[in-house]
Amino acid sequence: MPTALSPSDTRIARAAELLPIEQVAARLGILADDLEPYGRTKAKVSLDLCRRLQDRPPGRLVLVTAVTPTPAGEGKTTTSISLADALNRLGRRAALCLREPSMGPCFGLKGGATGGGRAQLAPREDINLHFTGDLHAVGAAHNLLAAVLDNQLHHGNALGIDPLRVVWKRVLDMNDRALRRIVIGLGGKGNGQPRESGFELTVASEVMAVLCLSQSLEELGERLGRMIVACDRAGRPVTAAQLKAHGAMAALLKHALEPNLVQTLEHTPAFVHGGPFANIAHGCSSLVATRLSLRLAEYTVTEAGFGADLGAEKFVDILCRQACLAPDAAVLVASVRALKLHGGADRGRLHEYDPAAVARGLDNLRKHVENLQGWGLPLAVAVNRFAGDRAEELAVLQRGCADLGVPAVLADPWAEGGAGALDLAREVERLAGSGGRLRFTYPDHLSLWEKTRAVARRIYGAREITAEARVLRAFQALEEAGYGQLPVCLAKTPYSLSADPALPGRPEGFTVPVREVAVAAGAGFAVVRAGDVVTLPGLPKVPAAEGIDLDDAGDVVGLP
Repeated sequence: MPTALSPSDTRIARAAELLPIEQVAARLGILADDLEPYGRTKAKVSLDLCRRLQDRPPGRLVLVTAVTPTPAGEGKTTTSISLADALNRLGRRAALCLREPSMGPCFGLKGGATGGGRAQLAPREDINLHFTGDLHAVGAAHNLLAAVLDNQLHHGNALGIDPLRVVWKRVLDMNDRALRRIVIGLGGKGNGQPRESGFELTVASEVMAVLCLSQSLEELGERLGRMIVACDRAGRPVTAAQLKAHGAMAALLKHALEPNLVQTLEHTPAFVHGGPFANIAHGCSSLVATRLSLRLAEYTVTEAGFGADLGAEKFVDILCRQACLAPDAAVLVASVRALKLHGGADRGRLHEYDPAAVARGLDNLRKHVENLQGWGLPLAVAVNRFAGDRAEELAVLQRGCADLGVPAVLADPWAEGGAGALDLAREVERLAGSGGRLRFTYPDHLSLWEKTRAVARRIYGAREITAEARVLRAFQALEEAGYGQLPVCLAKTPYSLSADPALPGRPEGFTVPVREVAVAAGAGFAVVRAGDVVTLPGLPKVPAAEGIDLDDAGDVVGLP
């Protein structure tokens, strides 16, 4: 990982010589006729190719996840990129499937999401900013539905929509806390009906989740039509299909459904497509891109958002359940620095030698290992090395994994790229051929409440879940409406196994407070909110936007 004297990610990326996107595509056997180039180094891949390859036997799927996120960083994306690069170095035909970054975090606190050091996606600035316009298309489709809904209220409200039970907000791809709760329709009768509303981040839209779970334009239109936007005065759901908006929305999303193809700095093909929120949605790149990659590559490396308790759980219980997929191997990314924080070390003293803190932090890693093993996934721990890691601290981590019977492989993706993940790639090859049998956290027949309880107790380690009477009634109403067979998508803080971000490590004896439940009928899951979950982040006191500019050559500088 970088030190004070290390070259910046931007300098490393600009020093790399990228291949024309047609040459990258050819590595997977994609012909130029199936590409729609967006400049020299990025392109969309036609849905027709996806259809033509649908009967080809799939390659192997590798899921990369991580311990509970910390401010110290774990390096999940960097590890994913270097692993795909390393598999190609070993002579295997490998590809990546990753999510598109949202612009909001790029200008806020998190920064970009294209990896770092020698393990990066390119073109870096394009991917982190407007890319191919997919997120704009999602925002336009979402806000079209909001406009049609308000137009229905303005022109007689023939569907009898209850303005107090409208659940469809608007979205934008920018952090802006002032828009979380607003009043719209002010200024007189001609400007619509006044009511409370708000904005969410574009990637939090159910439209984004629908896009990423749809495998054809036909399915996209059907899923969009099922989305619930409000209830009428009798309490019945009102859908996008009833508003006759889903066809126009699908038209806006026609090209957004096509997978995007870019490359790593080592020219590994990378499908970067879709960006569903990893809390209130499933947090994985698009299913159409994943299936395409599986039919073109021997190995497809993909990633699930946040830690394994959130991203991997949703990948298994939502995506794999809906798509009949099963990972052949899993990689759990950890770092000495992250485990020190989980072990109670001070954030400002992570550079100090402290093997005892590493040993205490192993409790968090153990819980994630137990969960992945519980899902039946062959597993390795990738130890992402940072500058300043001491040999004894690394040894503590490796011994802890050995005690669990899990291989711990040292990797140095930032400094060495694919060369720094060769041992990890060899271990992944071994694991992927070992065979595994995917097991879900809960069966379909359980009630939504019991599914939520199963995730909280088995995956988070909670003692119990609790909810007020109104929330229990909402669960019961969804059951009576026929949604009880859906999987649950639990939204909670990513910074703790519990619902309290102030509890690192492996907390015990805690309860998970369930605040709300709603159905994402188009996406095909019930969203359960536990604790406080913000769907439109705000900017920090010193946002990253203050350091971003254009240089004299017109290139973007300062993008974290």
